[in-house]
Amino acid sequence: MMILDNPGAREDRQGNSFLCGTRETLQLGMREAGIDAADVYVTFLLKCRPIRAYNKPEARAACLPHLELQLFQKKPLVLFGFGDVVAEAVFPDQESASVKELRGSWFEFQGTPISFTYHPLAVRRRPNLLRFFVEDLQALKEKWMEIQHRRL
Repeated sequence: MMILDNPGAREDRQGNSFLCGTRETLQLGMREAGIDAADVYVTFLLKCRPIRAYNKPEARAACLPHLELQLFQKKPLVLFGFGDVVAEAVFPDQESASVKELRGSWFEFQGTPISFTYHPLAVRRRPNLLRFFVEDLQALKEKWMEIQHRRL
């Protein structure tokens, strides 16, 4: 299960998680890492696209129970968060819940392994991050395969 911050405008209207440019960057990274989009469930921390200024901590806190319910229902083998917004929501008490600090390590959220990488928009704006983005997605694939193998 991949967790992004919020759906883009077209995604929100059409329900297609791989529509806008940032999601195209995600697809590129997944292809480079050898991850099939059919093996991935994409969800969002915020369940709708914010349309104007809003209280970010309040909105994240309000939406987190919905994400937790999805975890309970879907029972993913592994979680992967994109960007600081998701990291801060998952670890609200951690002072340095930034992707730069968290990436490359595995943690646990609701009993499920979780790791983080840069948001696809950050990678799109700063192409020098693509290498790290792909490395992190490769680590995700390896972790997923390891967990699947243990379950057999």
